[in-house]
Amino acid sequence: MVSNNAVGFGISAASMTATWIWAASFYASATSGFQYGLSGPIHYGFWGALMILFIYPFGRRFRELAPKAHTLAEIVHARHGSSSQLILAVSNLLGSGISLMVNFTAAGALVAVLTPLSFIQGVLIAGLGVLSYTLWSGFRASILTDFAQLVAMILAAVIIIPLIFLNLGGTPFLAENLDRLSAEQANFFSTEAILNQGAPYFVAVLAYAIGNQTIAQRLFAVREDLIKPTFVTATIGYGGIVIGLGMLGLLALLSGLQPMDGDMNNIIPQMASGYLPPFAIGLFFIMVIGSLSSTADSDLSALSAIMMTDIYGKNIARGNPNPKTMLMLGRLTMVVATMVGVIFASLNLDILVMLVFVGALWGAIVFPVIASFYWDRVTNSAFTGAVVSALVLFTIVRFELVPIESATAIFFEGIASIGAGVVIGLMAFAFFSRRVAVVVGIATAVILIPFCVGFLRDYVVLLSSLTAYGVSTIVCVAVSLLGKERFDFAQLAERVTSFQQDRTRRSQAAQPVSFAKRDMAPAKV
Repeated sequence: MVSNNAVGFGISAASMTATWIWAASFYASATSGFQYGLSGPIHYGFWGALMILFIYPFGRRFRELAPKAHTLAEIVHARHGSSSQLILAVSNLLGSGISLMVNFTAAGALVAVLTPLSFIQGVLIAGLGVLSYTLWSGFRASILTDFAQLVAMILAAVIIIPLIFLNLGGTPFLAENLDRLSAEQANFFSTEAILNQGAPYFVAVLAYAIGNQTIAQRLFAVREDLIKPTFVTATIGYGGIVIGLGMLGLLALLSGLQPMDGDMNNIIPQMASGYLPPFAIGLFFIMVIGSLSSTADSDLSALSAIMMTDIYGKNIARGNPNPKTMLMLGRLTMVVATMVGVIFASLNLDILVMLVFVGALWGAIVFPVIASFYWDRVTNSAFTGAVVSALVLFTIVRFELVPIESATAIFFEGIASIGAGVVIGLMAFAFFSRRVAVVVGIATAVILIPFCVGFLRDYVVLLSSLTAYGVSTIVCVAVSLLGKERFDFAQLAERVTSFQQDRTRRSQAAQPVSFAKRDMAPAKV
């Protein structure tokens, strides 16, 4: 599950980069460029890269408190108990399941456009292909293949992007077709792009960075002193590749391309098939297959680790798991997850919408998780109540279960302003002191309230995402202050240990102690 917590820099950096660069990154970044013009790929790639950088300071805190952890939910169990652990574990099961579906959807779209095979056949090929090698050794298989997949992606991107640009006509093509862009699409600081894409995605990927087990698994696997260089390298690699590939969406917009069947997921495959020679189409195919495989195998490894650790190890086996049973359960989880991912991928849902939705759901857990590992007053009831209340209000706003108008709209806009302050405050806290973070967060909320009221109600995706952050923070802080409990963080390292070490100690303790003469060794002075 975590490769003995000692993976080196090269493999770790490649694995982190490849995992964050999934096929959905290509397709969603291109969709953003196609819809929002010049600034679209920046809003997708830059914020995604920033979130990789954002997580490493918190990751070092997690490793410091529980060096032998396998999942983040496992540490939450040691901090709060089963209910909080299961909230985080179930959210990860849901998130990684949707991630699998998204990657298989991307594979189906690619195969349908570039080969005689159908969308469903492409989904099946991707699912069975990833499962075939991940089933072998889980996380180890995932990180070893990530290195090769990243090398292939970089080489392909370096060749493919310039080729498509040149085959379209190069710089003269840009000059001749800029009039195809609307005023908002031609504006690098487009308000429409920021509010509909940049801000919601920024908020969503912040939650991905904290809540996603695929990221946490790499935090626990890399050698502790290599966390910072690993994540800084991954930040640069992700940003460069994804922003570059997102520009293909902008080129598609300038060329007048119409997505086949109205499906935005077809933009990149259509650009590849229309403007690349056969050998480059082969490179493109390898690049996308490598990107979706690197993330799909990470999701399978994450799902199996959650089932092995959080569902079986900590709850069913009550801390005394059988390693053979754990392994069987982990592999069975991979098989079932692949089947479910393939089935739901056949629905062919919009990738960008799914990404923002899942990230917003995870927004409900960000503040309670981080606060639990820095503030000794956060209780189990505060954690649980914060997440549940945030999910309820997020759902009400996201699906407009009540009319978002008048006093109701003002109420949610006020909470969303607090949520915006929480997001900025947490980012400040990652790199500066707690006092700086509190000042920055409060100042942000106060400044934004007059701008948000009467305005955010027209941007439901952003409003719902920020509402999740605001509600979870308000409830978590309020309930924690009402309690008088104080937690000793030193207990976490004692409570979270490797399962095989626990089992070995217990079996040794159960053996009778022999004082026979032959068992005695001379004392060393």
